[in-house]
This record gives sequence, structure tokens and C-alpha cells, in this order.
Amino acid sequence: MGLSQTLLFYVLVCVHLGVSQILRLRPSPSDHLPVPDLREDPDPEYDPREQDLAERTLRKKLGSNFDPNFMSISQPVLVNLSASDNHVKMLGPMPNEIKKLDLTETPYGKRVKVGKKARRKFLQWLWTYTHCPVVYTWKDLGVRFWPRYIKEGNCFSERSCSFPEGMSCKPVKSINKVFLRWYCQGFLRQKYCTWIQVQYPIISECKCSC
Repeated sequence: MGLSQTLLFYVLVCVHLGVSQILRLRPSPSDHLPVPDLREDPDPEYDPREQDLAERTLRKKLGSNFDPNFMSISQPVLVNLSASDNHVKMLGPMPNEIKKLDLTETPYGKRVKVGKKARRKFLQWLWTYTHCPVVYTWKDLGVRFWPRYIKEGNCFSERSCSFPEGMSCKPVKSINKVFLRWYCQGFLRQKYCTWIQVQYPIISECKCSC
């Protein structure tokens, strides 16, 4: 599914009028990932209380949507990896369009002799140079999301992915992960708050593009 078809169940407006808070939720397609930070009403009256954060209850409410590979209840232990480490780790298998490149023919019809070893090294260099890995980092969504921490994807962007330079890595696919969102409506003293399920899109694939 393309990013333009991804539905972002995201809080779009958070208005505090005197003693009331209005939260509007609606599906909204987006080509801009990762998701920007949400502007929250800072009033702690709209935060979940300690009794609202019972792990057992929230796990049951989230059910099979809990994915420990992409979400964490407590602050994850961060491992510092260089961009080159991430790039090599996520290189993966060489795509067929590179494997099948014919290096013996030039655009002018003249054939060039290329040894097997030289061909293998050149294709590996080309794949490494043009590959666009998804680099994941942990993000704190705040106390009004559960689980609070999400492993968010970003496209590798430290250099151009084309030769000659000019193209860059851009997202082409995303996956949705379901989180719980603390949602309040009504007046401050008569407000009703509860956990609702929302979908949070995460970049899952990047490609070298103009």
C-alpha cells in the first residue's frame, strides 16, 4: 500500500477553550512520514492517572496488536550504531534488476569484456551505493499513548544514493501499528476520558528517487 493510501488515525486539532477540550479524530492520508510530533494541550488534567496505566488492563485492551518489535512500555536501552553499521546491517539480498545488469554492452553497441570477479565486485558496489535502508530509532510519544515508545523508521539520508549524485532515499511503503490513545471529551469537571485504538504509520521501505 502506497503512502498516499495510508490512513493516519491521528489527533489533528487539540483546542483548550476555558474549561473544555475538543479532540477531533479523523482518517487523513499523508505522503509525509515519519509522523510529525503532535501538539498536545499541556494541562495535566488531560493526562491518564496512575490507575489508568495498569499494564495488565492495557495489554488486554490492545490485544494481539501489541508488537514488541516496534513498541515498548518502558524506555528502551539505546544502542548507538553508526550510519555505516545500519547501512551494512540492512543491506539485504541484491535485487534482480542489479543482478541481471549486462555490463558487456555499451549504449553504442560496442561490447566490453568483464571478468566474473570484476563484475561481482562492481555489482556489489553498485548495490551498496544505491541501497536505501530504513534506519530505526526509538521515539517517546508521551504519556497519552500506550505503549509510550515506538520504533520509528527513517530513510537513510546522509548522502545521495545515485551516481552521479542528485537522487535521495525516499519512503515508498509504510505499515500501520495500533496503539492506545488517551482521549478526553466534555467539560473539564464533567469530562469523560478513555483509551481508544489509533493506527500509527511507520516507514517500512525506502527507494532511491528523484
